[in-house]
Amino acid sequence: MDKKLLLKSHFHFIGIGGIGMSALAMGLLKKGCSVSGSDLVKNDETNKLEKLGAVIFTSQVRQNIEFVTSKFANRLINFVVSSAIKPKNEEFSYCKEKHLSIKHRSEILAMLMRTYTALAIAGSHGKTSTSTFLSTILELCTRNSSSITGGIIPIYNSNCHLENTKYLVAEVDESDGTIDKYKSDIGIINNIDFDHCDHFSNLSEVISSFKSFAKNSKKLLLNFDCETSRKNFYSNFKWSNSTVKNVAYAIIPTEINSKYTIGKYYENGNFISNLNIPIPGLHNLSNITAAIAASRMIGVDFIEIKKNLKYLKLPKKRFEFRGQIDERSLYDDYAHHPNEIKETIKLGRLFINQKNNNEFQKNRLIALFQPHRYSRVKQFNKEFAEELSKADVIYVTSIYGAGERNEDKITSKIITDLIYKKNKNVSYIDNYYEITKNFYELTQKGDLILNMGAGDCHNFWSILNEKNN
Repeated sequence: MDKKLLLKSHFHFIGIGGIGMSALAMGLLKKGCSVSGSDLVKNDETNKLEKLGAVIFTSQVRQNIEFVTSKFANRLINFVVSSAIKPKNEEFSYCKEKHLSIKHRSEILAMLMRTYTALAIAGSHGKTSTSTFLSTILELCTRNSSSITGGIIPIYNSNCHLENTKYLVAEVDESDGTIDKYKSDIGIINNIDFDHCDHFSNLSEVISSFKSFAKNSKKLLLNFDCETSRKNFYSNFKWSNSTVKNVAYAIIPTEINSKYTIGKYYENGNFISNLNIPIPGLHNLSNITAAIAASRMIGVDFIEIKKNLKYLKLPKKRFEFRGQIDERSLYDDYAHHPNEIKETIKLGRLFINQKNNNEFQKNRLIALFQPHRYSRVKQFNKEFAEELSKADVIYVTSIYGAGERNEDKITSKIITDLIYKKNKNVSYIDNYYEITKNFYELTQKGDLILNMGAGDCHNFWSILNEKNN
């Protein structure tokens, strides 16, 4: 869509409050389009959009569509949905009934990507973190970069920074099979894991979707340390944190602690420099290596990159320290797949082990987990139990369905029963209000509490604060 046509267009987002949809809506507003949208719940993102001039509805009824079609009758109107919007949604079904122009969110992102040199980040885990690190490096080193991601990037304090720049960092999603829509100048595959069991039946289907993405990338940057991507994809551009052989880019860690990571940086097997990175965790080092590699592939000067590494920060909800209540430290993390929980608990353990013994004598790692989707719990209940049981105390809440129907009557009890065989310190607690009510009985001074999940569990800190104020 060219610029003139874009300015004559109106976009209405059904479900505008989601982190991905709100980013696109904000990007279109910045491009000069008119935007409206609906969501049942107002949040920070809808408030930001309203301030920028978007019309926001807090219901999803046919009258919203009638209002939009009459108010913006002189414009080309596109109704935008994500895969989360079900056919029975009143706005969506009315649009179909009236044969209105409906576009999937992936089509809008693909359209925006075509107007930039696009660096697209894909993969089962770490997309938002890698997008954040790459956005930060390119912003500081080139001042010529935009971003659309699935998380809040600290340097912009937004999930969308869309300007008239050369580069665009875009986080692309494989969860619903729309990843084949994206064409990029550099495509990055962080790793490949079986997930999104509501859409994919097995790992080979996931691999096929990434193959479409790889085919649509002019250059492909691969994680050599991920066995699945290493065996199924070929590229001259690979990175590693375990070897310097057969890879274009590597950071071999020499020290990882709770505050920073030190490593040796190599290009094509040649040692370049020691790096001090202010982010802990081996999984984060992999994401940072990818960001440095992609920057180098578009010609960013290494000295500039090294100089700006000290400004790297994790996006929100990625091992995010929320604060302390009565000597209990609370961290939020988006981990909702067993392999993500594994890395998050490992990082939590690193924090606990490095605490001064006098200051922190009764340290316990408390895992507080809200499972996300019935299909995921059904598929991975053994793996969830395996990883969660590594915490000292585990509290599992009811499943956040994310719009899925619970046809198999799956509950969190399937996980807690399996954990109990490995670790007796596990309880099922229905919801976060119950945890808040009994917070001081369930926790003790010195605890590090990891609050994990992709649902509404991140409201826990505000619920706790309300109770304590």
